[in-house]
Amino acid sequence: MTSDRKLVLDTNTLISRLLVPGGNAARAVDHALMWGIPLMSEETLAELSGVLARPKFDRYVSIQDRQHFLRLLGGVVRIVPVTHRIAACRDPKDDKFLHVALNGEAEVIVTGDADLLVLHPFHGVDIVNPATFLARI
Repeated sequence: MTSDRKLVLDTNTLISRLLVPGGNAARAVDHALMWGIPLMSEETLAELSGVLARPKFDRYVSIQDRQHFLRLLGGVVRIVPVTHRIAACRDPKDDKFLHVALNGEAEVIVTGDADLLVLHPFHGVDIVNPATFLARI
């Protein structure tokens, strides 16, 4: 059962959930869904959808399983309207996860991306890797 706690799972963490079902990212995603409310924006959801559609993943996970994962995820995430944007990440493509966290008032971003991790903490939002998230909950 989830609480009112909110978090952001970045695209790579969600992709890793599918590719390595027994790994830290998979366990972190599974625990995150019980721990709180995952937040996404239209932009982060579109990125995930686009990445999951890439043929390079066909040899690891069927397109049907990837589409099923997206449908399941769509049923549990809260889409956050992004009204305030910020340019803070050394990789500007990662700013979208900061936007979701700040606009949605998330407590934590779970990521393996060094460009995001280096910002920890960011405006009161913890930015941690999956192993650290698992150790804290």
